[in-house]
Amino acid sequence: MTFFKSGTTAIDKSAITLSMLCMAHCLLLPVALSLLPALSALPLADEHFHQMLAVAVLPISALALLFGCWKHRTWSVVLICALGLVILAGTALFGHVLLGEIGEKAATVIGAAVIAYGHVRNMQLCRAAGHTEAGVNP
Repeated sequence: MTFFKSGTTAIDKSAITLSMLCMAHCLLLPVALSLLPALSALPLADEHFHQMLAVAVLPISALALLFGCWKHRTWSVVLICALGLVILAGTALFGHVLLGEIGEKAATVIGAAVIAYGHVRNMQLCRAAGHTEAGVNP
């Protein structure tokens, strides 16, 4: 069960990183494109890139939450992350059409922040349950 001791934290951190990457992509790409117009030739400016990030977050979040909740039995973190994932996925798929550019950015930031909060909470609960990264009870 070594994976449960170290893997859950690593997966949570991966989900947080992807969520923050999605947020950074949404907020910083317009600035980067205006400063470095050559970036527009890269697929980073494409809406599909944002959608691929959202799709990548889903299975990683699900794994981290499954393993974490299995240990600490606090299933409310699943609801927190599910809310963030619904916001992020809905925004990636329909945000530009339904919310406009500014609304899409705001919803992406909110969704990513909710996901990150859920994973930070999952890591805290795992540590409190004696499920630490080093495999040593606190």
